Amino acid sequence: MTMRVFSGIKPSGDPTFGNYSGGFRQYAATQDIAAAEGGQAFFCIVDLHAITVEYEPAELRRRTLDIAAMLFATGLDPARSIVFVQSHVEAHAEAAWLLSAVTSYGQLGRMTQFKEKREGQEFVSAALFSYPTLMAGDILLYRTTTVPIGDDQRQHLELARDIAARFNARFGDTFVLPEGVFPEVGARIMDLQDPGDKMGKTGSSEAGTIRMLDAPDVIRRKVRSAVTDSGRDVVRSPEKPGVTNLIEILSVATGEPPEAVESRYDGQGYGPFKQDVAEALVELLVPIQARYEELRADETELHRLLAIGAEKARGEAAPVLETMYERMGFARPQ
Repeated sequence: MTMRVFSGIKPSGDPTFGNYSGGFRQYAATQDIAAAEGGQAFFCIVDLHAITVEYEPAELRRRTLDIAAMLFATGLDPARSIVFVQSHVEAHAEAAWLLSAVTSYGQLGRMTQFKEKREGQEFVSAALFSYPTLMAGDILLYRTTTVPIGDDQRQHLELARDIAARFNARFGDTFVLPEGVFPEVGARIMDLQDPGDKMGKTGSSEAGTIRMLDAPDVIRRKVRSAVTDSGRDVVRSPEKPGVTNLIEILSVATGEPPEAVESRYDGQGYGPFKQDVAEALVELLVPIQARYEELRADETELHRLLAIGAEKARGEAAPVLETMYERMGFARPQ
C-alpha cells in the first residue's frame, strides 16, 4: 500500500520544543520517506480544534499563520507535502458529523484529554467533548496509512481506528486503519520545572517551557534552572525524571543516542551537562528562528502556499467524502 501521511497541529499557544520533538521533526522526516516511496503527505493546521475552549478570534487568525510559518521553517516543503488549514477544506467538518453516527458516547467520555480540560471549567463546550471525532475525520479523509504524532495522542488515534473499523463493518470497506508513528526518543518532552507534566503550548510553567522562539539567553537560563535531583549522575531513571528529560532533549537536539549521552557525561555532574543541553538547543533553534521570521514577514506568500495546499487537499478529500455519503444511504444531488 502506498504510504499516505497525515498529521495536524492546533494553532493555540506558542510552539515549544515539545512540539518540535513530537511533531515538527517527525513531519519533516515522514515527508521525506513518503516522497521517496511515491506516497503523499498531508499536514494540517487544525483551526477547528482550536475553538473547543475559550479563545480570541484575532489571536486564532494570527496563530494560524504563525504555525504555517513554523511548519515551513522546520522543514516542510510545499513542493513535496500538502500543507493547509483545516477550515479551508469543508469536507473535514462534514466528515466529522457523518462519523459521529458511528462514534460511541462512552468512548468520547473516556478520553483523557477531555477529562483533564474540563476540570475547573464553568463552561464545557460540546465541541470539547466531540472533537476526537473531528480528528478521526481529519485522518480518515485522506486514506491515511501513517500518522506521525506525539505520545499524548495515542488514545485519539486508537479512537480513530475504532471509528474507521465500525464504519467499514456497517457501511462497507471504506477507510484504511491508520498506524501511529511515535518517536523512539522524545515522544513526550516534560516541563523543566515539573518533569511530571508535559511541556505543552498551554498549561506548562513559563520557566519550564522552551519555546521555539525563545532567545538564546532565555533558553540558557531555563535549562540552567531545570529541576534535577540531589545526586550528580547523568542517567535515565524513573527516580531521575528531570535528568531523564534533559537527556532526551539533548538527544533530540543533536541526534546522539541517549545511551551515548549518558556515557559521555559519566561522572561530570550536572553543570557541564546542562550547559551543553542549552547550547545544543540554541544551535538547533536559532537557524529555525531566522527562517521563521523571514517566512512570517510575508503573509501574502503564506496565504498563497496555504491556498495551494487547500486546493490539493479538497481534491483528495472530495471523493472520500462522496463515498461516505453514498454508502450511508444519502440521496445525492443529481
